[in-house]
Amino acid sequence: MAEASGAVAGVRRPYLLLIGILLIATNLRAPFTGVPPVMSMIQASFALGSIQAGILTTLPLLAFAVMSPFMASFARGYGLERCLFAAIALIALGIAIRPLGSLWWLYAGTGAIGIGITFGNVLLPSLLKRDFPHRIAAITSAYFLAMNLTAACVSAAAVPIAQASGLGWTGALLAVMVLPAMALLAWLPQLRKHTSPLANTAMPPKGGRIWRSALAWQVTLCMGTNSVLFYIMISWLPAVFISSGYNATEAGSLHGIMQLSGALSGLVMGPIVQRMHDQRAAAVLTGLLTALGLLGLLFLPGWGLFWAICIGSGLGASFLLSLIFIGLRTQSPRQAAALSGMAQCAGYFLAAFGPPASGAIHDATGTWYLPLAICIVLALVMSAFGYLAGRKLQIPEAAA
Repeated sequence: MAEASGAVAGVRRPYLLLIGILLIATNLRAPFTGVPPVMSMIQASFALGSIQAGILTTLPLLAFAVMSPFMASFARGYGLERCLFAAIALIALGIAIRPLGSLWWLYAGTGAIGIGITFGNVLLPSLLKRDFPHRIAAITSAYFLAMNLTAACVSAAAVPIAQASGLGWTGALLAVMVLPAMALLAWLPQLRKHTSPLANTAMPPKGGRIWRSALAWQVTLCMGTNSVLFYIMISWLPAVFISSGYNATEAGSLHGIMQLSGALSGLVMGPIVQRMHDQRAAAVLTGLLTALGLLGLLFLPGWGLFWAICIGSGLGASFLLSLIFIGLRTQSPRQAAALSGMAQCAGYFLAAFGPPASGAIHDATGTWYLPLAICIVLALVMSAFGYLAGRKLQIPEAAA
């Protein structure tokens, strides 16, 4: 009964709630996707090697992996709305302290941003399952579009802002503060409407039973391989393009185009998924498109714009499918939160090794050939797990 009443309460002002969800989504990638285009400036400031620079991307992923299983418990104790407000406040704090002048503050701010993003990543699918149970694919596509479109704009603008502001990379990173500021203001009405936690919403997995579900693992590994690939590309795609002869501004623009392509893929994928009997074909095609883009980047880097579009579209559509799987393969908000926590804990733990490992391989070999070849294999693995996760099945409620 409490869960049902929560769903009614959640849609009394659906447009206000939807605006808040979309503005929260703008904060779930942009605060760290603006870092790679100015990474060379950061490396010069602190004399960082590739592995140390890769840690700047790995820290948020470790936060995702470590904190994801606890997010459902926080939501049960304090309410989804309060937790999401706290998430954006934490992101704002991280953005503020990141450029304070020392490497320690840079890492600490990055970690704070990672924890804040973890709240949003895990709890938004549960919020959608509760308040928009019949529009999961459409609204997931909308917030996915907002998330990636903002990230693309931040990536493309990072180098020009750094150059125009006179503050260098610190100015580029501080400019992102406008995103959490807007989200905090938009989310205030939700705190007034939902002042107490909802029973049976976003409960943690009991005894870890969902971790023993084969279907849950298929969703998790589909998201995990996607995350490994995405964060390797987020971390090193500008460097790959620069090594192929592009300048820093061009590399940053292509980095943004990759993310913009991922955002636009959501406009296509959402309506298609709603009409499909299952999602197996879509999952396989997104993996193959990613592999094609990586293969082209390896052998024909001069076609960088086309390959950036292929990689971004493939990874973006695959990640959107992973988010949709969380809603479609579960039977309740409680189970959706449990699966979301599992998928993001295990998936991001795997992804955390991608950027520093790729940097280390590059340093050892002096080229990006081997890291890109490994990524092609991962794209094929992503297709396989996507095929399994795309079957029209649901996890038994007992596994929640």
